[in-house]
Amino acid sequence: MLLFRRITLGAGAGISLAIAVWFGGFLLFTANLPRQVDDPTTPTDVIVVLTGGQGRTAMGIELLHRQLAPRLFISGVHYGVDVMEILRLFRSDARFEKAIFLDYQAENTRENARETARWIKAQGLTSLRLVTGSYHMPRSLLEFHRVLPSSVVIIPHPVFSDHVMSNEWWNWPGTAALLLSEYHKTVATWLRHRLFFWEFVDAEGNEGG
Repeated sequence: MLLFRRITLGAGAGISLAIAVWFGGFLLFTANLPRQVDDPTTPTDVIVVLTGGQGRTAMGIELLHRQLAPRLFISGVHYGVDVMEILRLFRSDARFEKAIFLDYQAENTRENARETARWIKAQGLTSLRLVTGSYHMPRSLLEFHRVLPSSVVIIPHPVFSDHVMSNEWWNWPGTAALLLSEYHKTVATWLRHRLFFWEFVDAEGNEGG
């Protein structure tokens, strides 16, 4: 009976510790989400937009207009959408048609990074401005740093959606659920990277250590 009680108490303590670590990690994750664009002016070789959230493509077009890069690469575009349709949708000048490149292959963040890395290496570029949702930026940076050499400069450019109340997420159930889901995905990505060797993607899309 005493042994059973000790085992029960030990298990309870272990579960309590695991919950505390999990919740503490979540609070740390939300506290460290970007609240502003730290570097809004440094030019790069390309602006990279990850589709899937409000305002991302519009921001990429705006940054292209502001000449922060001579190229815009949009990853995760739906089949059938072409450059001219994007320019019409965002009321952009047709003169930017040759400056915009679309990736139709990527369906998730990991594939966004791999397809972007393949294109960047084929083009011989050395810097990019990464545009995605503020809550999505930590996981995106994990994936991009994994597949790109350290010599490639990545400047984060978070987008702040009106529907994501990250400053007071506890008052907004939808935002809380979104951030919790993203936290779990980020932790899973971090663990996956620790369990496998560092990889790079060459211009043909092949992975290597």
